[in-house]
Amino acid sequence: MWTLVVLLVLALAWPVGLALWANGRIQKVDGMNLRGGGPGTTYLIAGSDERDGGIADDGTTGSRADTILVLHVPDRGTTSLISLPRDTYVDIPGHGPAKLNAATVYGGSALLVVAVEQITGLKVDHYVEIGMGGVKDVVDAVGGVELCWDADVNDADSQMVWTAGCHKADGATALAFSRMRKSDPTGDIGRGLRQRQVVGAVMNKVNPTALVFRPDQQVSLVRAATGALRVDGSTNVVTLGRLAMAFRTANGPDGVTGTPPIKSLDYRPGNVGSSVLLDPDTSPAFWSAIANGTVPAGTVGGVPG
Repeated sequence: MWTLVVLLVLALAWPVGLALWANGRIQKVDGMNLRGGGPGTTYLIAGSDERDGGIADDGTTGSRADTILVLHVPDRGTTSLISLPRDTYVDIPGHGPAKLNAATVYGGSALLVVAVEQITGLKVDHYVEIGMGGVKDVVDAVGGVELCWDADVNDADSQMVWTAGCHKADGATALAFSRMRKSDPTGDIGRGLRQRQVVGAVMNKVNPTALVFRPDQQVSLVRAATGALRVDGSTNVVTLGRLAMAFRTANGPDGVTGTPPIKSLDYRPGNVGSSVLLDPDTSPAFWSAIANGTVPAGTVGGVPG
């Protein structure tokens, strides 16, 4: 009897203690306190392609938002996960026309939030930045993931070497899979698909029931995840748990994934090079439907033409 009581106490105390420990390890973005306030809950997930130990040195310094995902959970209706191409043409407040990922160069994460709110009309409630170098550690912490891509790839820039089909990928392979775009004719659109696949594969691998009996894997996963993330001031472990559940829902049969309506993948207005132009005629209605949860489940957007 007493043995059962002790086991029950330990079973309850371990996850609580782990959550408190994980919460204390989460890195915050200095001075970022988001107000949100719109209908539903909107998460902005940015992949920071900062040149660190996880990414081969190509001469680039600093941090850029190379992955920009808008995850929206409406008060009712369909949950959506929308990829904004990093080269999206936008008027960045205080700086004029530029590509969207230039916002982080001009004004850091806070300006990226403002620029995304301007594009979408949504109010961002929570910001989560994932260091792309940390992707390797997270994938390795869950023992690798299965990824699929229907093309042979040998891309020097991302170091992605792939034979068409599905393969078990370790952390280094998953990172290359997430970063490759120059050997993909669809550019950032294809890269967005692969990035969502990697994150979805990691989340599917993290089975909460199984992890109860693998405290060693719990600890390694928490270390890897908290090392890879930076968040706004109001985001904590509970928030990240809700984000994970929303991410699963968006990628499930009742969710929405994809891109906003795109008019051109090679828009050249001058002074910014080749950029992605969102469709000015259909985008407002699209984002309104995302906010209201009225977009039918499935995949939206894609390559124009």
